[in-house]
Formats: sequence, structure tokens, C-alpha cells
Amino acid sequence: MKKAAIILSFLAFQLSFAQKVKIAEVIKDNRTTEQKLELDKKQKELFNGIFEQFITALKASDKKTMESLMSEKTKKDVTDKVYERLSNDINFTREIVIYKTGYKSLLSGKNFPMIQYKYADDKAEPSPKEIITAVFEEDGKIMGIKPYKQSDENK
Repeated sequence: MKKAAIILSFLAFQLSFAQKVKIAEVIKDNRTTEQKLELDKKQKELFNGIFEQFITALKASDKKTMESLMSEKTKKDVTDKVYERLSNDINFTREIVIYKTGYKSLLSGKNFPMIQYKYADDKAEPSPKEIITAVFEEDGKIMGIKPYKQSDENK
């Protein structure tokens, strides 16, 4: 009798923790969450023109013009030291051309248009040694410019 009670209590214990199997339902999501991978021609022209104006103003140290091309958020954070460092990191004697376009996702979760530039004479494969990334707001204001130089690993 004790064995039967133990077995029944064991089975009752197992059945109490058993899970019911549900059939998975497929819910169709009609939202469009597709993110374009590249900028269209009109956006490229707009953002590239603004970038070229900024580079020209940076070369001439025209702070007023540079600030007029930047977003309000960026203006607050940029100091003269940032302009100086940026002008030291960009080589104005070399021609800059568009390398890639697309969207940059920031920590806030929002995506912003981005253009990556390379120097025309940089033929390194698979990617250029020096890239300048410019991130824009949808209206064309510059949110940030970041030059990147790939270090030589063989040194």
C-alpha cells in the first residue's frame, strides 16, 4: 500500500508540473520595418554638397559657416579644439570621393543618413586605409564627422 501511495504521489507530482502544448499561431505583421541600405541619388547630392561646403569652411577656418551647416545638438558640443583636430586629421590636398552610403544606427536606436568618403588615390583592398564618415540629420544638417585611419599592423 505504501508503494502504491508513493507511486501515485510521484505521478501526481509529475502531472502537476506538466505543461500543456499550445499550437503556435502565425501573426502577420503589416508594419513596414524595412530599412533602406543606401541613400538615393537626391539624398547623396544634398548631403555631399553640404559636406563639401563644410570641408571648404574647415579648410578656411570659417567657424560661422561650419556652425550653420551643423545640427543644433552638435553645435553645443563642438569646441575650437575639435575643429583644430578635425582639420589636422583631414588632408585637404588630396581629393575626397564617396566610398559608401547608408544609414548609421546610434545608441538612441534611431537611424541617420551617412556617407563614407575615401581619398581618390587610396587604392587599398578590400577597404581604404583612411575613411571619413559623415552622419547627417534628414534635413541635411551635419551631426558628426569622424576621420578614421587604419593602422599598419606590420610595424
